[in-house]
Amino acid sequence: MSLKEGSRRRGQELEDAILDAAWAVLDEHGYSGFTFEAIAARAGTSRPVLYRRWPQRTDLLLATLTKFWAGQPIPLPDTGNLREDAITLLRRAGVGRARMITLLGTQLMDYFRETGTSFSDLREQLLPADRRRGGFETILARAVERGEVPDVPRSARVVNLPFDLVRHDMLMTLRPVPDESIIEIVDEVWLPLIR
Repeated sequence: MSLKEGSRRRGQELEDAILDAAWAVLDEHGYSGFTFEAIAARAGTSRPVLYRRWPQRTDLLLATLTKFWAGQPIPLPDTGNLREDAITLLRRAGVGRARMITLLGTQLMDYFRETGTSFSDLREQLLPADRRRGGFETILARAVERGEVPDVPRSARVVNLPFDLVRHDMLMTLRPVPDESIIEIVDEVWLPLIR
């Protein structure tokens, strides 16, 4: 057996190398540059190897996003206090997701145009049903159980407003949201709405 054959990547090692290369290509060139040729070259493999695993470019894109976005949930805080949980969750989202949200929002525009879908559709497709419930729904449900806020109907838009505002700020500035803005969103906008 030659050295080349002995060092050939297979299985999970090869798949990880391809998905890492795909992520790098998406980050650098967007969906328009997200081609089998570019990804195979970056991964040091051939296009047929990619086609065997992912017959369509969108299949490879979804696998890449599953690994780098959907596969990395933000840990939910449970401090015993709604305000602290909300601020902590937004801080974690800012640290862990600012770059990701910017990338998804800007680099996937061609994908959304081509498929006629939206970021919301993509989220539904990638996240398992048990993770579609937003973090704010969970921390609010815990606060209701503790008797911290009344158990009244609230629209999903109101419940998830803090993350929507933070995501908007990230997309508008292409930076993580400053801590003072996070506190303002929670204290001056969200908590008065849900109490």
